[in-house]
Amino acid sequence: MLGLTACGSAGDDDASGHLTVFAAASLTEAFTQIGEDFEDANPGVEVVFSFAGSASLASQIAQGAPADVFASAAPANMDSVVRSGYAADPETFARNRLVIAVPEGDPDGITGLADLADPGLKVALCAEEVPCGAAARTALDAAGVRLTPVTYETDVKAALSKLGLGEVDAALVYRTDTEAAGGAVHGVEFPESDSAINDYPIAALDDAPNPAVAEAFVDYIRTDEALEVLTAHGFQAP
Repeated sequence: MLGLTACGSAGDDDASGHLTVFAAASLTEAFTQIGEDFEDANPGVEVVFSFAGSASLASQIAQGAPADVFASAAPANMDSVVRSGYAADPETFARNRLVIAVPEGDPDGITGLADLADPGLKVALCAEEVPCGAAARTALDAAGVRLTPVTYETDVKAALSKLGLGEVDAALVYRTDTEAAGGAVHGVEFPESDSAINDYPIAALDDAPNPAVAEAFVDYIRTDEALEVLTAHGFQAP
């Protein structure tokens, strides 16, 4: 068995039931696959995900929302959960970097962050309180670029959706999200992303309703099998 070795044995009564994982929106595709793999390897476990912006998930945890595991897109939101006493000893399991998402074919000829300052371009950013927004601000500051986006979104999926709907010409999102979008979106790499790489921490929550399986899932996320899925979706090893 892959994940439940941390629980002692696959037949342990605690090693069953629902596992609720709060995870950053950018983890949607990778964690959905990992959750299915974990269930296949551990009959009796059902993994239920809640994907949203890391800041929103941290706020829900602080308000008492029942969850077993929290996976954040940046240390800051995990740190707030740890400081409030809801988790301890988070571990980094992946890294992610920003790209400029543009429509396939890059009709506006965007090659770097400086191009986004063109007043004729409509740009979407994540709100600065969420990890993709904080990373975008860091990268823009590193490039010395000032721009006024037409929208600040609550998470990276929402920012990318504005591009898909044709409401913006470009969006600063994670490389993983442009890969998940397939051929409809192209990700333009830029050197300043090196200064804004996000570490993704994960932790079992102290009040987890299913603590044994929570610990097992956290252990599984750090296996070679899970890392293979994460890197296939564009994440980097920690």
